Amino acid sequence: MNALAEPCFDIAHLAHVEMLTDKFEESLDFFTRIYGLKLSGRDENSAYLRAWDDYEYASLKLTRAETTGIGHVAYRASSPEALERRVAAIEASDFKVHGWIDGDDSHGRAFRFEDPFGHVFEIYYDTVWYEPHEAADKAVLKNTASAYTGAPPRRLDHLNLLAEDVSEFRRFMETCLGARVTEMIQLDNSRIGGYWFTVNNKTYDLACTEEHGKGRARLHHVTYAADQREDILRAADIFLQNGVHIETGPHKHAIQGTFFLYVWEPAGNRVEIANAGARLILAPDWQPIVWTEAERKKGQAWGLKTIESFHTHGTPPVKGEE
Repeated sequence: MNALAEPCFDIAHLAHVEMLTDKFEESLDFFTRIYGLKLSGRDENSAYLRAWDDYEYASLKLTRAETTGIGHVAYRASSPEALERRVAAIEASDFKVHGWIDGDDSHGRAFRFEDPFGHVFEIYYDTVWYEPHEAADKAVLKNTASAYTGAPPRRLDHLNLLAEDVSEFRRFMETCLGARVTEMIQLDNSRIGGYWFTVNNKTYDLACTEEHGKGRARLHHVTYAADQREDILRAADIFLQNGVHIETGPHKHAIQGTFFLYVWEPAGNRVEIANAGARLILAPDWQPIVWTEAERKKGQAWGLKTIESFHTHGTPPVKGEE
């Protein structure tokens, strides 16, 4: 691979994810009572949730549906002018355009478009900042968005999508969002097994890995970040106490170095809580880190083997998948 393109920075950050659930009340109970997100508000079909230091009204839009998976992925632009630049680039591309929508309780108008694998994306600038209305939720430390309570996740960190051709997904991310690749998996058969993307100086905010289940527009997982590894260990005990299915971890990823714990929420969507560490991509000419298939078969950073369901489970489930 050649050197990365000049950093764009028209996109400020990953803003929110809309997750679909066919067990709405059970999923909402999980995300608030067990996982530790805060409820900003709700309407007839959706609950708007955020972590304690997410500055926006919502970083997770949980929506009642007949299936599971992802409704859309949202990024916030760096400015109104940056939003218009990205819209022009998307409209000039060969990717599917949905056009402008009015927004919802959490943000203003947004421009929607779609990757070649059915995942819907949107970009917006005008947003609703979270305002705590109860004294118990107002932070004494004025530089945090709301009060810290218990051991909940601090902020939305990243998500992982599944695609049949991750190299085509890379073209989509670079063209539409100005994203850069920070790490990748090179398979022995010459295909790329996964890319990790950033739109800012974080190591990554979105990963795309190969779809092995013959599904379409599927979600692999959504991740929130906690402050320290001990938060992940305490979360494992909380999940155990509440009968939540722990899929794998706690452990440390080789790729990106995150300390992780994966669970399935009641509807079956995979959710991660992780300590993302302090790594930043400060070099404007950063070269993607390439992991070989042999290196990945060794397992995670300390030798934990990647379990089979991690390669096959996604939402919505494919026919025949439990």
